[in-house]
Amino acid sequence: MATINAYLAFDGNCCEAMTFYRDCLGGELNLMTVGESQIAAQVPKEKQSSIMHAALKKGGLTLMACDAMGSYTLRPGNNVSLMLYCETEEEIRTFFSKLAAGGTINTELKVEFWGSIYGDVTDKFGIRWMFNYDQPKA
Repeated sequence: MATINAYLAFDGNCCEAMTFYRDCLGGELNLMTVGESQIAAQVPKEKQSSIMHAALKKGGLTLMACDAMGSYTLRPGNNVSLMLYCETEEEIRTFFSKLAAGGTINTELKVEFWGSIYGDVTDKFGIRWMFNYDQPKA
């Protein structure tokens, strides 16, 4: 069964915000900076401390976030997305194609550097959906 988690985008203060949420909600917070990622060499020095991915987990609660980078410009309303974690490759491809119908594909489904199949769409109602499927390890 797939799960949906909120995914927040921040303008350079992701670490501060997620630390605040951890202090409010409890749980375990994991942060990965751009400098700690496999794309570090492709990103300017001044962005190395930006948060590439954050995850706050406590029981059934998962809140994810990042600092907006590249061509992604934050505007009111686009700083919250829905992350759909899928259990099979068939599931991710089915959900992706159905939610993309009449909308815009922002990132085609493909295997990313972290090993998962990932893609994202903005549906015909303006909601951004991010899709992730963790492929089995060989």
